[in-house]
Amino acid sequence: MIRFSKTYFIIALLIFVVEVLIALFIRDRIIRPYLGDVLVVILIYCFIKSFLSWPYQLTAMGVLLFSFFIEWLQSINFVEKIGLKHSTLANTIIGNSFAWLDILAYIVGIIIVLVIEKRRASNIFI
Repeated sequence: MIRFSKTYFIIALLIFVVEVLIALFIRDRIIRPYLGDVLVVILIYCFIKSFLSWPYQLTAMGVLLFSFFIEWLQSINFVEKIGLKHSTLANTIIGNSFAWLDILAYIVGIIIVLVIEKRRASNIFI
């Protein structure tokens, strides 16, 4: 159950670097908000798979549910309710605005994970 996967960890690190670069340098209406959300669920998935050997379907669904939970926290203005409205860190990590397109982006990210992992499991790679 617990094991270290260098491959997943390296992928998580690479995606993290891409996410930081997007956050620091891209100010648009597509890449930053939506590609960033697609990538964040893949990042979380790869990070978890770096340390746990859970089945990929279970891990992917857990990450998706977690992302839905975070989006729900945004919908109830959680950051403001806990007194961190002016915290850049809290607003960056949890976020501060609910959007249905974010939910769609998370689903797209998890579909990408599931397709890749299914192909890996079947040894079908392009």
